Amino acid sequence: MSPVSRQTLLASAWLPVAAIVASIVSLCLGTSFAKSLFPVLGAQGTTVIRLAFAAAFLWLFWRPWRWPLTARDAGRIALYGAVLGCMNLLFYLAIARIPLGIAIAIEFSGPLALAIATSRRASDFIWIGFAVLGLGLLLPIHEGVAGLDPLGVAFALGAAVMWALYIITGQRTGNVPSGQATSLGLAMAALLVLPFGAAEARAALLDPGLLLAGLAVALLSSAIPYSLEMVALKRLPKQTFGILLSLEPVVGALIAMAVIGEMLTPLQWVAIASIVVASAGSAMGVPTANGRAPQETGQTGVLPLSTEERCTR
Repeated sequence: MSPVSRQTLLASAWLPVAAIVASIVSLCLGTSFAKSLFPVLGAQGTTVIRLAFAAAFLWLFWRPWRWPLTARDAGRIALYGAVLGCMNLLFYLAIARIPLGIAIAIEFSGPLALAIATSRRASDFIWIGFAVLGLGLLLPIHEGVAGLDPLGVAFALGAAVMWALYIITGQRTGNVPSGQATSLGLAMAALLVLPFGAAEARAALLDPGLLLAGLAVALLSSAIPYSLEMVALKRLPKQTFGILLSLEPVVGALIAMAVIGEMLTPLQWVAIASIVVASAGSAMGVPTANGRAPQETGQTGVLPLSTEERCTR
């Protein structure tokens, strides 16, 4: 093989990995930037703006009106959207009170628990141990985490439960094209959260500067990651995607430290690392066929791996 061919092959192998890492960085940057809007918009107001712009992006991309929709499927999408709205709202309420990296790590426990619960592999007990250790270290009963707001931890745990329910309700929309389900679900989520956001942010929701900032949040946390992952998932097994995605709590903690000055204690870093190991281990055990992971969303693995669904988080 010529040096040029070897370089081309190496570049093609690393391109999807770089795209996923860039997607995670963009998502965490968007969330850190969103947190900086809380003093003006509050967590609820920021959630509304983020969901509204993300829904608009996916509506323009997928044009969900192109497909017919039965009343039964509409009901399932409405439930899916309601869970999606609660998940986003609880997560933003959590990061208003606790560091971003910790909130992400706690939220990962939802899909991780669901993946392990639906698995019959004995090795998953190892990952259960790592997850329990990580969550135990994050409970505000230790000296290193005494500063964690208990309500913030509760909100993050609520978001974790919603993420698991999100996977389940997403599976039940399987008769609907994924783009239609996600775009309609996001619109439902935005409508659900709107009263809470309007009650907190009030006239600030109509401020042009804040709307522009909200657009930037939606671009960083939805449009850009979506585009990057569309590139990556065409070239990379979903099992590998799940393993790389497990880095998100660490990336989130590092970006929050650099962008908004959130510092973590050594014990909190150990807790996050323990949950990352649990997530990556669970993803490594996903059954594969011909070297690729199952294509169905919500099967055994760390997260729902449909690209447009992940970027609604």
